[in-house]
Amino acid sequence: MSTHSRSALIRRRVAAALILATVAAGGVYLPVTLMAPIGPASASITQFVTPVRDASELMFPGVGASGISAVGFDGVLASSGSTNALPIASISKVISTLVVLDAKPLAVGEDGPSIVFDQADVALYGKYQRVGGTVEPVTAGLAMSQRDLLEVVLVSSANNYAESLVDWAFGSQAEFATATAVWLTEGGFDSTVIVEPTGMSPSNVSSVPDLLRIAKLALHNPVVSDIVASKSVEVPYVGTLTNTNTLLGVESIDGIKTGTLDEAGSCLLFSTDYTIGSSVVTVVGVVLGGENRESLEAAIRSLVDGIAEGFHEVPLAEKGEVFASYSTKWGQSANAVAEEASSVLVWSDTPVSGDVTVQPLVKAARGEAIGEVTFTVGAAQVRVPLVLDADIADPGPWWRLSHPLELLPGGDSNPDGALSTLFTGRRI
Repeated sequence: MSTHSRSALIRRRVAAALILATVAAGGVYLPVTLMAPIGPASASITQFVTPVRDASELMFPGVGASGISAVGFDGVLASSGSTNALPIASISKVISTLVVLDAKPLAVGEDGPSIVFDQADVALYGKYQRVGGTVEPVTAGLAMSQRDLLEVVLVSSANNYAESLVDWAFGSQAEFATATAVWLTEGGFDSTVIVEPTGMSPSNVSSVPDLLRIAKLALHNPVVSDIVASKSVEVPYVGTLTNTNTLLGVESIDGIKTGTLDEAGSCLLFSTDYTIGSSVVTVVGVVLGGENRESLEAAIRSLVDGIAEGFHEVPLAEKGEVFASYSTKWGQSANAVAEEASSVLVWSDTPVSGDVTVQPLVKAARGEAIGEVTFTVGAAQVRVPLVLDADIADPGPWWRLSHPLELLPGGDSNPDGALSTLFTGRRI
């Protein structure tokens, strides 16, 4: 073979080898590039800040002890005066009634069993009349429903009927005292002591935090809440009884119980409703140790006048509001938005903060759940789901072939999983 022929053969073999090498490389490169996993898209979190509010100041009476709370809110919202357990007078009857209803439940619209009074019940009339307690007439053989008896106790505050009520429910005052002690212990009312059902004894004591919780229990019981909101009731044989709480209907006050005793002063456990924005909140309050009924009522009217200003409806999220934004390496973008609107009613300077958690995304469809915002409002939490407002699709073969380095391990800008950030609320 001539030298020229040998050179041509070598060139053909080299060209063939290069072609084979290129084909082999392409056979590896193309599948690897087109099928390689892509790191998740990065997300940036939107920060929000809630303006700082000053603590609300209420016009509490400068006597005894007082405080307020609200249904759906934990603990005492604001208080003033003594932190000790103080005599509570006839507010005791609310506790006695709740203990009786725990043992002898009564449904809304039901009168309950018939209770027949005997000579021992008649004797109670004289017993309490001699010590200046409120009484209502009773005769031996009189039959009255459980509902009617509760109305006499809570509306008229008749002491003789209160003792008859617990004697019927428990058989004796001693058994009532034992049942009440158990009820208070199980409820965590550590500052409350009830030695008899009427409140005539100054040994019946409680604290502001305990009484506010008891007020919520009273309102939660539909029978009790209905009775204490009644300005008057018509009870067979006894007649028309006017509620001792003359503030009913004033400043939206709709309960709960008065109390008057030399050692306790004038007292009131009360409730009232407020409309704040789109929310309705039921506030419960108590004042112990007032100088007299007139000054107590004036002080409570001033107190309830200022409570509404202490509540604020804070919008946590609007539907479609952006809490995080995604941006892919191949030019697509989408937002993590609130799936629903949410707001919360807060008291005074209660702090509001939120934690945004979103998933890392490679591909996702519009409307897909991708995270949530957890708002912390005082001791409570509110969760708002987040969804994607646009599709994030695969970048396609051309981008994959032209960006091989983005497919290498370590090319992901957020390889560690879900993204989370803490923010201190939102602008309102």
